[in-house]
Amino acid sequence: MHVMKNTFACLLLLFLSAFPLTAQAQKIYVNGVDPNFPPFAYIDNNSGQPTGLDIEAMDWIANTMDIQIIHKPVAWDTAIPSLLAGEIDMLCSGMSTTPVHAVILNFSDPYWTASPVFVTRVDSDLTPHDILSGNIPLGALNGARETAAIRKEQMLFGYPFELRLYESIAQIVDNLLGNHIQAGIMEKLLARNAIDDGAEIRIAGSCGAREDFAVALRKNDGALLKIVNEGFRKLKDDPYWKVLLKKYLSQAVLNAPPRTK
Repeated sequence: MHVMKNTFACLLLLFLSAFPLTAQAQKIYVNGVDPNFPPFAYIDNNSGQPTGLDIEAMDWIANTMDIQIIHKPVAWDTAIPSLLAGEIDMLCSGMSTTPVHAVILNFSDPYWTASPVFVTRVDSDLTPHDILSGNIPLGALNGARETAAIRKEQMLFGYPFELRLYESIAQIVDNLLGNHIQAGIMEKLLARNAIDDGAEIRIAGSCGAREDFAVALRKNDGALLKIVNEGFRKLKDDPYWKVLLKKYLSQAVLNAPPRTK
């Protein structure tokens, strides 16, 4: 009888050594997402599932870092209380960093920085001060974040420029080169894309404050913070990051209105 038990034990050990228990259950994290904040996070009309730059980025990170991430739509005014209460584990949904939120939350390294800039024709020497203080036509993308911001500044400080709205970056560039406007305002990435495509425009300077986007976590979740930071570092080193930027941060989907986080 003892021989049979010993034989069985040996066979069991051989079986376990042949199939090591490495397939442990993956840690599951819940990402709270704003369902109405394209291009960072929104609900796909066809699938009914969350999608966007942040969603696909976190899915890539989950696969790379061997974790699972569930994207849970939340009402944005309850997002931070839900995070602090442990109902979700992170907020990766176009979350901008603020000193006020940093008191109660941990933020990952910024993965995206919104940088609005002024553009002019290459033969123009207009500066941001000239553009803001001059009575000149200024082209902007209809519905874009930087458009709402510059309109607010105009109302606040009484800038005399004439704001003209267009439906695409191409229209702004065409009207700029056709002398219908003297300057334009757009996201820096889009300006560089236009210049790389051969548009004879120049970046005249920055417009407004930069806005850093990062993942928000609870203060005591240092392990998850490390995973997120390492995951984004790997993603940015991978060609897929440029694919995501081209897919989501294009002139067609940069119409997310500013919001207070």
